[in-house]
Amino acid sequence: MPDFADTRVSLAGQGTLIGIAATASASGACLADISGIRVTVRVVPGLTVAAKQNLLIVRKGSTYWAIAILTAAPAVPPTPPSGEDPPPSSGDPAPAPKPVVTTGKLVCSPIATSTWRDGKWRTDIGSSTSADTYQGRYGGSGFGRNSGFAFYGSKPRSLSGATITKATVRLRRLTSGDYGRRSPTMRLVSQSTRPSSFPTLNESLTGPSLGVAGQVSPSEATFTLPDSWGQAMVDGTRGGLAITVASDSPYIRLAGRGSWSAAWTLTLYWRRSS
Repeated sequence: MPDFADTRVSLAGQGTLIGIAATASASGACLADISGIRVTVRVVPGLTVAAKQNLLIVRKGSTYWAIAILTAAPAVPPTPPSGEDPPPSSGDPAPAPKPVVTTGKLVCSPIATSTWRDGKWRTDIGSSTSADTYQGRYGGSGFGRNSGFAFYGSKPRSLSGATITKATVRLRRLTSGDYGRRSPTMRLVSQSTRPSSFPTLNESLTGPSLGVAGQVSPSEATFTLPDSWGQAMVDGTRGGLAITVASDSPYIRLAGRGSWSAAWTLTLYWRRSS
């Protein structure tokens, strides 16, 4: 076999080389072409070379050794062995999308305004579902104390799942009792429709200070309720509003829906995230 000594071009100093096998390996050697020069190449034990294979060759002194057969890169990267750590992240993860926030307001007119006295709903002051709403007892009257109610039906619950950010109610005081400014005691009511018996009273607060229409100003107010009261209406745990006191005074008459179309109108301002 010819060897490197037979060539006129030196391959010295080229480090690791790549050659093409010209013959199959036999007796631990084969012929290979390196940069157009054919040389004798020793084959490391355990390596079998076939003609035309690409070889990874190293030079040791004047001897060339084929140490590996080069193969083409795989079309699909190999799957990492089980248990290996995944490759490091190439960057920060994408941020979570921002929630979409929707806001609005819902105007709820009462489905009934009524006054309870002496164990029944009053009908002497007009329709029992659109009557004015009274609180307390008129001085010297032989009748019992009054309690006025407004019921809102199912409309507030159409906002189920929303968060209430503000709740207001519109009130107007009419002639009855004295003319000085007086504040009703307001209550949250469990029922959303008028029951046959006295409704269930819950949370309490002092309402706006109102004079009598045409006599003392102001006689009308858009009164802000606690957000929690509006939320209870939306969640369905409460359904109405009332004015009532445990004593006879102050005696107050607030317009019902028969006297004033805006009477007891409840407005719920809401926010919802999705």
